[in-house]
Amino acid sequence: MKQINTLALRKLLKLYQHDTSIKNKIKLLDKIQGTDEHLKLIELYQASIPLIEHHIWKNGITEKTILSYQKIFNELEHIINIDNDQDLRHHFTIAIPVADRPKHLESCLQSILNLCIKFKYGGMSNGFYKKVNVIIADDSEQKQNIKKNRALATYFTQQGLKVDYFGSREQIDLIKKLKDKNHVENIIGKISLDKFFHKGASITRNITYLKLKQLDNGNVPTLFYFIDSDQEFQILTPGKISDEEYYAINYFYYLDRLFSTRNISILTGKVVGDPPVSPSVMAGNFLDDLISFVSEIANMLPEQSCQFHKKPIVNADDAAYHDMAELFGFKPTAESFNYHCSIIEKHDHKKCFSDVSRKLNQFFDGEHPTRKSYYKHENILKSAKPARTIYTGNYIFKSENLKYFIPFANLKFRMAGPVLGRIIKSDLKKKFVSANLPMLHKRTEKSIGQSEFRAGVNHKQNRIDLSDEFIRQFFGDVMLFSIIKLTELGFPGKKPTLNDLSGIISKTIKSMHDKYINKHKEISRKVISLKTIINSPQHWWNNTPDTELDCQKFIQFIDNIEYNFGEDASIYKTIKSEEQVEVYHAQILEAITDYSSDMSTWANIINTESNL
Repeated sequence: MKQINTLALRKLLKLYQHDTSIKNKIKLLDKIQGTDEHLKLIELYQASIPLIEHHIWKNGITEKTILSYQKIFNELEHIINIDNDQDLRHHFTIAIPVADRPKHLESCLQSILNLCIKFKYGGMSNGFYKKVNVIIADDSEQKQNIKKNRALATYFTQQGLKVDYFGSREQIDLIKKLKDKNHVENIIGKISLDKFFHKGASITRNITYLKLKQLDNGNVPTLFYFIDSDQEFQILTPGKISDEEYYAINYFYYLDRLFSTRNISILTGKVVGDPPVSPSVMAGNFLDDLISFVSEIANMLPEQSCQFHKKPIVNADDAAYHDMAELFGFKPTAESFNYHCSIIEKHDHKKCFSDVSRKLNQFFDGEHPTRKSYYKHENILKSAKPARTIYTGNYIFKSENLKYFIPFANLKFRMAGPVLGRIIKSDLKKKFVSANLPMLHKRTEKSIGQSEFRAGVNHKQNRIDLSDEFIRQFFGDVMLFSIIKLTELGFPGKKPTLNDLSGIISKTIKSMHDKYINKHKEISRKVISLKTIINSPQHWWNNTPDTELDCQKFIQFIDNIEYNFGEDASIYKTIKSEEQVEVYHAQILEAITDYSSDMSTWANIINTESNL
């Protein structure tokens, strides 16, 4: 009888054999070794993997244990492919909307390829990974970035990962096939051949749904997987000196298991690393943390060995980075968070201070140096639970759910995922779940120290303007909490009267306005405190050689905070202006009123358009 290689599994089982459950798995492994019992062996691997994961994380993850862990899946894939015709697991089509971010996109694609190489889900055939392919949905403006994105599709396809480029030309050609183009403007925007770029992530996703519909032949069980270009298939953990990244989750394996063993229709994960929210709702707590940092380091000697290497908080509240966490049912964080220095080599406080000053403006691109999220292990199969929010950078669904387009896409507001999540929850109930499958989120690109492109964040020399981002966030919150109220009343199945809908929107605007203005007042007080500490002549950075540039970076950061959140900030004038608020009120009212019609139009396209 031919033996099957189970060395990696046996090695890790023996490592943790003090666990009675694992000892029993070893006994079972000794009994089933032949190819004619490979189905029993597959079941043994599936039962052993969660037990091994528990001990790996309990004892402290290392690169060595992760390599051994990955080898278990290599063995499992080999066993599954003994009877290749019986591999009925899901195929994954990964869609990546991107706009002028070729460096981010390259890192994202590399992470997908690395995931395939390390875990070998589905195996290879004719030089390609059989069960994974990628679509680049390009919304770029710059010709050089479009060229780079096309080249990336070619390069990674040559590496064995099938990548299709879905650019403006391909998108327009597909839209032209629609019989009824005039009634989908709310969903895919107005088509302008002269300016078919920076349409927004929501519109780009909806257009990509048409491409996915075109590819869906129904013969192969397929899951559609939307991710963001500034994410990677890795997790983040706090190390002894600096944060560490690992390929520690076999995403495709677990998603296949979840969708195969449970009645799931749509699943969403989250992110680790940088927060998924706008800097316009993080300024208050970041100022708290900065004030704490500069107050502490001011009382230390500049040449003293750095004391800011305490491990960061791992099990922090999911919304610890959000100034208004209570809006989402989380308890607000009262205390400031310590700064976790990321410099690896030996250094003093002078260098630490300089490093912090260098990172400050990255906050405006969405980084939060003091409140990153870290992976916390739990049994992935058991982690699935009913969801209410879709994270649009990490969600997976069956083809039947192409009917759930990103709503109100033409408005280009933030919070599109939470809005869609509330609508889906009202329809799918327990078939809509979240699971502990986060991706690593990196807002900025290391080589340039900022995001390559981010809608609503405008860099002009030393000035960073968040006006567009702020407005998209504020009225995105208005839309979200209006929809929450409406779904409680039965929407979208039950339509409110025009007067009732208008009243709900008005009340929500007033509520959001009051919350934002209160946070504005708090931010103003915190800016004064930070400025006072930085400018104090008694503090060593104002009396130490070679710190002038670092001080200037702090002052520049404070200047940008005041420009965006200070007393005269234009963003607050907008939300205080009755005339401008009335315009947005009308847009939201019209969008929600049109939603039922949009749903019908889209359902007709998805269900009947045979020429896509």
